[in-house]
Amino acid sequence: MAERDDDPITEAIKALREQAQSAPAGDDGPPGVRLAIDNDAALLRIVEALLFAASEPLDLDTLRARLPEDTDVRGLINALQSKYADAGVNLVEVGGRWRFQTAEDLSWLLRTEREEPRKLSQAALETLAIIAYHQPVTRAEIEEIRGVAVSKGTLDQLLEMKWIRLRGRRRTPGRPVTYGATDAFMDYFGLANLSDLPGVSDLKAAGLLSSRLPPDFSIPAPGQIIPDSDEELFSEDEAAQFHMDFLEGEDPDA
Repeated sequence: MAERDDDPITEAIKALREQAQSAPAGDDGPPGVRLAIDNDAALLRIVEALLFAASEPLDLDTLRARLPEDTDVRGLINALQSKYADAGVNLVEVGGRWRFQTAEDLSWLLRTEREEPRKLSQAALETLAIIAYHQPVTRAEIEEIRGVAVSKGTLDQLLEMKWIRLRGRRRTPGRPVTYGATDAFMDYFGLANLSDLPGVSDLKAAGLLSSRLPPDFSIPAPGQIIPDSDEELFSEDEAAQFHMDFLEGEDPDA
């Protein structure tokens, strides 16, 4: 990924690199210049600052775009994780991206009472669980697993919350739309990847699944979700348009 020319951090790094390259042989140049380019400790500080200031989790490509070429970003992330392992905040991976968050054993200090924006119905919770575990999945497949019809209102609610998305279409008769979970879903539940999803017993214990499920209701074990070769994915623009059309009342499966 190319560096952004208008990014002040990138501009500062470029300036330091140019000064270091122009310094005479054997000369360390202006104080701190070569340190900023060659010293892992300086690069670690830059990554630390970027993650601390970010309003949302950052992926490795975003970090690479703001660092000198050939920087071992993964190694710097590992070093920061070790540095903050026993601190009041930890560096954690959420949906393939990285962020600082309060250490789990101290979260009770920051707990506040707040009104939940919108409580999910049992149907929405079960539909969300099926999509998360069975993705990519069509509405017909969701209905087959639950044993009852899935209303458009249920899907509307999950789409409005940005916990599910329209992925693409199945290459089968009728070309039904496929659904999947989003990064926002993984972020909300603190999941680094889909293999971190809880099992059925955990979901029931948390009240996310009814104890009166259909006899044939099943959920794959976390980590056993595989890509669907019969799925034709939407482009970002197509997905955004279908999402808007869906929320405005159009049904892509109709």
